[in-house]
Amino acid sequence: MVELHFTPDSARLDAVFHALGDPTRRNMLRDLASGQRTVGELAAPFDMSLAAASKHIRSLEKAGLVRRTIRGRTHVCRLEPRALADAHQWISFYERFWNSRFDVLEDLLRRADTPDPQGDEQ
Repeated sequence: MVELHFTPDSARLDAVFHALGDPTRRNMLRDLASGQRTVGELAAPFDMSLAAASKHIRSLEKAGLVRRTIRGRTHVCRLEPRALADAHQWISFYERFWNSRFDVLEDLLRRADTPDPQGDEQ
């Protein structure tokens, strides 16, 4: 049996999955993976106002996925990988769970495909 030894803060994990549940925010994170961006740069690929983009970014900030700094009148965002690492670690538990189940299934299928050495074929 696989045990879950990692127990992230539930509220933070909820915020991460909520933030990742929106395709616009996922695309913003993907853009940030290649380097920091201004709010305007993050909003540019979408048909949205800067206010709407800022709302998405606030959700990402709340989840700990993004850090925003202000340089004069420019808001610059960068990816914060720790929250993604926590989510990945939480998901990894279920990956191990399913992999162990698939290993059992594979073993059963191999046994079913192996001819009986006693020759009990009908």
